[in-house]
Amino acid sequence: MSARKVSRKTARATATGDCHVALLRGINVGGKNLVPMKELKLLFERAGCADVETYIQSGNVVFRAPMKVVRGLAATMAAAIERRFGLRVPVVLRTAAELGEVIRANPFDASTIEGRLLYVAFLADAPAQERRARLDQQRSPGDRFELRGREVYLHLRNGAATTKLTNDYFDRTLATISTARNWNTVRKLFDMVGGGEPG
Repeated sequence: MSARKVSRKTARATATGDCHVALLRGINVGGKNLVPMKELKLLFERAGCADVETYIQSGNVVFRAPMKVVRGLAATMAAAIERRFGLRVPVVLRTAAELGEVIRANPFDASTIEGRLLYVAFLADAPAQERRARLDQQRSPGDRFELRGREVYLHLRNGAATTKLTNDYFDRTLATISTARNWNTVRKLFDMVGGGEPG
């Protein structure tokens, strides 16, 4: 790539802001809460985001935006989705750097666990210590989890369909909003934000 092309790309990235990921919870699952990705992309663009891309149908959006747009964007997009589709959909945001840290900080050995059994629950807020202490490691026998910062890492040995470590459980226990992605999706999103090697 020529130096001129590189400089143009750098200039565009500076103008449109850093890369982020928006994680929407509970859309297009089991034929419910249907949100077309084309329309979702348009909502993000109207909110001031650029270079918007979606990944699969479960609500993963990669975009660039300056901090003045990112501040309050989760609430802005939740409100826009409710107006357009009549759905209350929680939205959790992470920067590209934060997503890289999520991968680097995984307490489980991802090389020895199937991607469909390894999950990350992304939290909207870091829970208070008093709330963290309420987590029950024995809630779902056979499954393991570890809370680190604003992420809960989950090794669901029995599969996601039967685990008792649900979004609802973490929401109620930690007094926040959570949305989970399997490890394969986390890695793909990191690639989409220009990841490379995390950490």
